[in-house]
Amino acid sequence: MHFAVQQYDYAFYNKLTNRTVSDNSNTIQTRTGTWEVMKAEKQINAETTEFLVAFRLAKGFEKSAATLVEFHFDNWNKENYVLLPASAYNGNRFESRRIAYSPKLNDARDIGKDKPIIISDVPRLNIADGVSRIQERSGSMASPSIGFQSPETKTGFFLTTTQANSYGDLGINIEESRNRKNAVISLCSPLVREQHNYQICDNQAPSPDVPADFKAGDEVKFVFRVHQFKAEKVQSLFDKYIKVRKDHCPPSVFVPQIPFSACYDILEKKFNSYNFVPEWGYYSVGGRNMFLQDWQIGWTGGMISTYPLLFSANEQTRKNVMANFDWLFPNGISPSGFFWDSGEKGNLWYGGDIRKPQAKNWHLIRKSADALYYILKQFDLMKKQGITPKPVWENGTRGVADAFVKLWKNNGQFGQFVDSQTGEIAVGGSSGAGIAPAALAFASAYYNDKSYLDIACQSAQYMYDNFSAKGISTGGPGDALQNPDSESWYGLLESYSVLYEMTKDKKWLIYAIETAAQLSTWVMSYDYAFPSTCLFGQMNMKTTGAVFANTQNKHGSPGICTHSGLALLRLYRATGNVLYLNLLKEIAQCIPQYMSRPDRPIKGMQDGWINERVSTTDWYEGIGEIFPGSTWAETSLLLTITELPGIYVDLEQKTAVSFDQLEVELLSVKGNQAKLRIKNPTKFVAQTAILVENKQQKLQPWSENVLFGKQKQLIKANETIFITISTKQ
Repeated sequence: MHFAVQQYDYAFYNKLTNRTVSDNSNTIQTRTGTWEVMKAEKQINAETTEFLVAFRLAKGFEKSAATLVEFHFDNWNKENYVLLPASAYNGNRFESRRIAYSPKLNDARDIGKDKPIIISDVPRLNIADGVSRIQERSGSMASPSIGFQSPETKTGFFLTTTQANSYGDLGINIEESRNRKNAVISLCSPLVREQHNYQICDNQAPSPDVPADFKAGDEVKFVFRVHQFKAEKVQSLFDKYIKVRKDHCPPSVFVPQIPFSACYDILEKKFNSYNFVPEWGYYSVGGRNMFLQDWQIGWTGGMISTYPLLFSANEQTRKNVMANFDWLFPNGISPSGFFWDSGEKGNLWYGGDIRKPQAKNWHLIRKSADALYYILKQFDLMKKQGITPKPVWENGTRGVADAFVKLWKNNGQFGQFVDSQTGEIAVGGSSGAGIAPAALAFASAYYNDKSYLDIACQSAQYMYDNFSAKGISTGGPGDALQNPDSESWYGLLESYSVLYEMTKDKKWLIYAIETAAQLSTWVMSYDYAFPSTCLFGQMNMKTTGAVFANTQNKHGSPGICTHSGLALLRLYRATGNVLYLNLLKEIAQCIPQYMSRPDRPIKGMQDGWINERVSTTDWYEGIGEIFPGSTWAETSLLLTITELPGIYVDLEQKTAVSFDQLEVELLSVKGNQAKLRIKNPTKFVAQTAILVENKQQKLQPWSENVLFGKQKQLIKANETIFITISTKQ
């Protein structure tokens, strides 16, 4: 550990002008000041040490400066896997292209099925020679931390710290030497990124940071933990992270806003009045101001949104969903056999991004995978409702499943983008269709055709070997090249979990456990301290449970794009590990506060709108700010409401958790019955589904749509009730 004071020339975008380093001594003498450094440490366990380091300017002054705590590694290797949660995976050491938003590959040499992963211009370690450095701010990570795994020494290192001190967000940096045999990991305060700062798709934007002017008596404090541990493989790093992600997180003060049932009512009204297009009979993605806000088959809405709306007790809503199916089939199928990527005005269908000539027929294959997955769920739900899916719907959906089979057999991968005319892979080498194995597994069950399950298993194994096992997942979003992203990562988790339940092959359970730890690196572990001047600071927004999008679009989001997180409940049922329940609770309970509603409007937003931005770093709109708009996060909340029980009770583990905005306490367990105390601290009436399971029930596969028709418990506003409920209810 080293300590340093650095000076910068702010006029030249924080160019480094002077640097003074002290090796573990308690004094740093610069040209104008004398610094005293105090270090206190406490051993937490055999692998973990907590440190308090305080810099105090004892004499003189310091202009345009920052203090640093540094860790110097003189046995570094370029093969080390570097992790900054939600910010850099394998150090983002991939091929990169500087293309303005929304980037699509445009050089013929980069386009094809067997090209390497190519990401946009984001903070990254250099895959080639030259300067190799990442300078980030603490708020740009799901948890302020940095770590690496060394394949050479089979060891791991993790540095976890606080988001901020009295000077605001910290800087968290890593830099490699010219020969890549040395590296420095550092904490910096105040935050100073030298010369450049990341803005969307541009890692060469000018640094906005302002170094500090110190006077005698000023202090800068750092609190952090160092974890050093055995790490046989990359996965060891993620296994450590999921256990330490809350190292420096004070308990999140959850503020219940509005129960799920009241959210559903507002969202259903919004979808029927704002999204539904009666002259054609479909639910648009958003405001229809451009084609991607009009219709997309998956990713941000489309046939994902119709699924939770089908749960409605409102006859008109269900009729609208049926009309959506009639509108989609058969016209929504492209010549490739997959769904059309997008469209507008009710009768115009597009193969891809029509704004870019080379990508006009590039279908984001994840969209068809999403649609296949959620349409099959809807067929199951329809049958439970006494509705017979029309043959044209079933045949069209099966044709999409067949297109996936053909794609796999011809290529041994699903790729990221597929030509909507030919079905050939346009851009490959991605796990973007991570949900596809789960979709094919559902197709196998629905159509009673084992060949779909065979392809599901083969493709899932390919994705594990080439992505999950390497600590990487890419290509889920259609607007971020192949940057690592949370969306494809969650799709893989869903697929591994479904395959375990359907096959009972323990390897899928192992894969799911590993992937859940990896997914946790995308979920904010703490409540960011927003400035009081920004929108979210004024509204006292909490960020625990927000899910970062990808390493290009550096914002958290209310929910997973676009899923409920059900796979985490599947995984808990299989393992009993409460970490998965708690992670799911964080995600589920985070979302409702971001919905604009009549009694708590969000500036610029209409009732029922949820913006996708939870910005805790200065990548685009600004920290704590949004653009006014309706987004996929509304569908994510609808899925959360309909797929998850409001309260889940595990009789075996004597555990009760509320995903809803309610408080629950398990008072006693007797046989197959649980006595609960439930409080509704909101000003809305709550109707919540309670699922109680015993050991035997958890051994059974999750029953799709198990919550449909389940009697809900009514709890009045500000009411506390005591109930006894059994596994049969």
